[in-house]
Amino acid sequence: MRRALLAGLALFTLAASAMAQPIDRHALVSRHDVKLTKVDPSAPLMVGNGQIGFTADITGLQTFPEAYSKIAPLLTEAQWAWHAFPNPNNYTYADGTTPIDVRGTKQPYAYMKDWNEAASRPALAYLRENPHRFSLGRVALDLRDKAGKPAKFEDLTATQQTLDLWTGVLTSRFVYDGEAVTVRTRAHPTLDMIVVDVDSVLVEQGRLKLSVKFPGVSKALNPDPSDWTHPERHTTKVIGEGASRLDVSRQLDATKYFAALQADRAVDFTAAGPHAYVVAPRAKGRTLGLEVAFSRAAVPKLPSVTTSDQATRAHWKSYWTQGAAVDFSGSTDPRAAELERRVVLSQYLMALNGAGEVPPQEEGLFSNSWNGKFHLEMHPWHAGHFALWNKPEYLERSLPWYLGHLKDAKARAASHGLKGAWWPKMVGPDGVDSPSKVSPFIMWQQPHPIWMSELIWRDKPTKATLAKYGQLVSETADLLASFPHRDGRGRFVIGPPIIPVQENYDPLTTFNPAFELEYYRWGLETAQQWRVRQGLARKPEWDAVIKGLAPMATKDGLYLPTESTPNFWDVARSQQCSKHAVGAQCMNRDHPSFLMAYGLIPGKADPETMRRTLRAVENDWDLRQTWGWDYPMAAMTAARLGEPDKAVDWLFFEAKNNKFGVTGMTPRVHLAEHAQAFVPKAGEGEKVGPDGPGYTRAAETYFPSNGSLLAAVAMMAGGWDGSKGPAPGFPKDGKWTVRAEGFKPIP
Repeated sequence: MRRALLAGLALFTLAASAMAQPIDRHALVSRHDVKLTKVDPSAPLMVGNGQIGFTADITGLQTFPEAYSKIAPLLTEAQWAWHAFPNPNNYTYADGTTPIDVRGTKQPYAYMKDWNEAASRPALAYLRENPHRFSLGRVALDLRDKAGKPAKFEDLTATQQTLDLWTGVLTSRFVYDGEAVTVRTRAHPTLDMIVVDVDSVLVEQGRLKLSVKFPGVSKALNPDPSDWTHPERHTTKVIGEGASRLDVSRQLDATKYFAALQADRAVDFTAAGPHAYVVAPRAKGRTLGLEVAFSRAAVPKLPSVTTSDQATRAHWKSYWTQGAAVDFSGSTDPRAAELERRVVLSQYLMALNGAGEVPPQEEGLFSNSWNGKFHLEMHPWHAGHFALWNKPEYLERSLPWYLGHLKDAKARAASHGLKGAWWPKMVGPDGVDSPSKVSPFIMWQQPHPIWMSELIWRDKPTKATLAKYGQLVSETADLLASFPHRDGRGRFVIGPPIIPVQENYDPLTTFNPAFELEYYRWGLETAQQWRVRQGLARKPEWDAVIKGLAPMATKDGLYLPTESTPNFWDVARSQQCSKHAVGAQCMNRDHPSFLMAYGLIPGKADPETMRRTLRAVENDWDLRQTWGWDYPMAAMTAARLGEPDKAVDWLFFEAKNNKFGVTGMTPRVHLAEHAQAFVPKAGEGEKVGPDGPGYTRAAETYFPSNGSLLAAVAMMAGGWDGSKGPAPGFPKDGKWTVRAEGFKPIP
């Protein structure tokens, strides 16, 4: 027995020692490198830096777009690259508004009754579509057979592709006409520049060159805004040419940008049409390197290909070694390795798509939905996790957008007779709300600037942080305090008009959505704490609303989504609206957002009532008809309730919107019967085989899924205010070995 005890002690000591060792981050990241041997039509790989994104085919460039799904286009998009069609009628935001009666006063809302209303009110269509994102250019191989004819995709053999996550380098190999080709692709970490080098005897033979083409902007903006059929609608002008560099200016209506092509040796830049150039080396050799830089202004001097390669590798090493990390190796739960893969790939994808100078769009820089505009209610899911993973600088890249639009947000609030800053939902960089059936009534994005600013404060509790974001917090809180109104019972209530996070409600009859009540309360209390930190007194008018806000409504021991739907759970349990039924009139679909009131935030919800409500969601919600971020959101609620087993189950909920493909991307899939509820224009969705009969895939990726996963895992591994012990959100059943370091607890 003594020997057994000593042996057990030795094993325990060895395990404890292993747990105490820093995570081998190179091993953690590299075991999830993406490797392909054939085209995945739904998942072209990406390189980027948060400001620019480049989707690449199996050749490592954008050579064969026809090999991919129509909703997985090969694009080069930048956070600053926006275009608007001409506006000869000078439509303004006011032309897109409709007066809505709000307790006896007419207030302007960017409201459209249905998608067809744009036919009779062209201002609605124009304001919804403009401005929009566009693709800057296409970088491809110019690959020819011995007769000089362009290669066909089916002529490639032995295709292999590896995305080295640790270095950010995408290496693609294939054989064409009996000759091997190697292509390396990456994005410079600080310049909006794609860097590529190729190695093949075909270069020396003059049968492999590089091609750069510039598209116009299509009238059909989603998911591919590129127009290759109307060269007369845009211009490309050479403004400088040397032995190894070509500079051009681009004009698309009022939008102007610049591009520079810089080779690693003397080359010929041969025009291949009004908007295309082929790059070929002048001297013999089997290699060719090219940098393609894009800019809002003339492109300055560029580093060499070698220097750019070194900078890319150094950047990604720094990204992976700084901030938090979680390692599940040693776990016996069969889901652990898959969760680790999803987490690592999501970290890579969000660095590319969620860390730019403006709030990200739902498809990031991968493709367009909603005309490339971003939805402010999704901003925390896209970028809040960066602060929890101890990388707050990536979140802070986009927060200045709010500071720059405070004046606009205050004007919007004033137009409704309110104080503070009213943040819109679906916008472009101009901050103008887009006409919609839903968008103008969504209000859960209002506290977001406070939540995100609080995350920055918790990382940097300094006077500088208070000075930088103090006005943003204060003006936002003024809106939170003035939007609720007193009802006949003396309570402060929210709405009508309002549409909750769960968007399938009539805005003119809905009031007191559960999550919004708790989020407004939390936001106001947090804003009061900011005043105290600044040495200021609490605002009495804020305290009055904090105290007087109606509680979340309940019935039969369950939280209701809204106070205005008292029979919600009875209907949800009915045969007509069971989770197996199909009926657009049923309300037990879309986001079960009330769970966030005791998940995303530590609201005032009663834990046992929330526990019963979570069970009701499991049993009576139609989880086929929800979105990718809902599953991690539910996991956060389960974790805070002390149900780590359930939290993990939610992360792996079996649903078509919760599938993480080989690249880590998750699709946006809906029942075809309800596709119109989610897809704003006919033709944006596409029926595809992998989703089965009866389903419509509206996009090949939906990055709020990745961001919410990272937020949930950060919470489960790093804890929350008041949690106890390491990795409090993971089971303690002996099946999970969780090594976590560097996390910031969530509020």
